[in-house]
Amino acid sequence: MREDTSKNSIDTRSRILDAAEALFMEHGFDGTSMRLITGQAGVNLAAINYHFGSKELLFQEVFRRRLTDLNRLRVAELDALEAEAGGAPLKPSRIVEAFFGTALRMAADVEGGGHTFMRLLGRTYTEPNDFVRQFLAEEYAECVDRFLAALYRALPEVGRTEILWRFHFMMGAMSYAIAGTDALQLLAGKFDDEDPARLAPRLMSFLLGGLRAPLADSGPA
Repeated sequence: MREDTSKNSIDTRSRILDAAEALFMEHGFDGTSMRLITGQAGVNLAAINYHFGSKELLFQEVFRRRLTDLNRLRVAELDALEAEAGGAPLKPSRIVEAFFGTALRMAADVEGGGHTFMRLLGRTYTEPNDFVRQFLAEEYAECVDRFLAALYRALPEVGRTEILWRFHFMMGAMSYAIAGTDALQLLAGKFDDEDPARLAPRLMSFLLGGLRAPLADSGPA
């Protein structure tokens, strides 16, 4: 009986997380009510309060369920690359692949929920409120610091401020691309090429081009 109760509790928690993940992706944090979550998960408010305590804590758990593992995988890949390099700077393409490639592979996982989560992450990156901004900054801090340090070593001829800007642009490009094709369809109309698996090579080429591009002359025209 105790084992059945425990299993039911785990199933309920997973249903709430799945429902919240999809709804946060569709409506954003502020636009998702607890009523929407309880309705989609098929639970009452007491169940959410029991497992998570509040909408803010539920949101954090939705992200920690996948983002913690994603960042751990990124850092593990970077560790392996740096060990292989034996102290030499890494190629920028390998750094970009370790950080952004792992995210794009998750985004291609439609069946396992990775695609929904990465669309949520993309939306959240472009539409953060103060609570979300602070939470994501804390979740990303260690991982991003490691990758920026690797980029500084890989591109010594590029100023650190410029690398920060380019990393910001790369994060934005990935987030916007993963968030969906709705905006693109406003410009180009309906098109059939929406396979998440095709996004990775297309976007990686764009990101590397932007990272390596010479700095434009900022002087008078």
